Amino acid sequence: MSVDTAYLESVKKQFLYYKILGEKAIEQLEPDQLFVSVNEDTNSIATIVKHISGNMLSRWTDFLTSDGEKEWRNRDSEFENDLQSKQEVLEVWNKGWNCLENALNSLKPEQLSDIIYIRNEGHTVIEAINRQLAHYPYHVGQIVFYAKQLKKSSWESLSIPKNKSGNYNSEKFAKEKEIKNFTDDELKRLK
Repeated sequence: MSVDTAYLESVKKQFLYYKILGEKAIEQLEPDQLFVSVNEDTNSIATIVKHISGNMLSRWTDFLTSDGEKEWRNRDSEFENDLQSKQEVLEVWNKGWNCLENALNSLKPEQLSDIIYIRNEGHTVIEAINRQLAHYPYHVGQIVFYAKQLKKSSWESLSIPKNKSGNYNSEKFAKEKEIKNFTDDELKRLK
């Protein structure tokens, strides 16, 4: 397997991991909790979802052929909460992630060094992917942290539970060494 092919497989798995992590956090909340904002400078989870999705639709629509900051995008409106239900939040979430997934699945390894633009700034495809692979997990982390704060009953851990690192490591080290993406086991655990 070429390095370029391995890279594409790896980023697809990592994006999927963060998508599922966000969904598992959202699943644990009551619908009204998605719209809680603790002050004027804090975005609700619904607003964060709307922003992530808006960014994804802008960046990944016609990814290779048009600027990643589309003329039709109104970034400021992404921070105005007009979503009304958990179902709407999840529809907006999935619309963005589906756009990302379709763009990644259409990429060929030999396109990774092509130049694309975001606000007229040139990026290789790899740089553009890495940029978003930093951006989306940043916001998913906000969603997870906020969800843990809002959860009214016990939180189902999405990572290694408190005081369980020893058990986790024992299980990992009991297995034979192998080359694989860290998300392989994590995706199974989260599903």
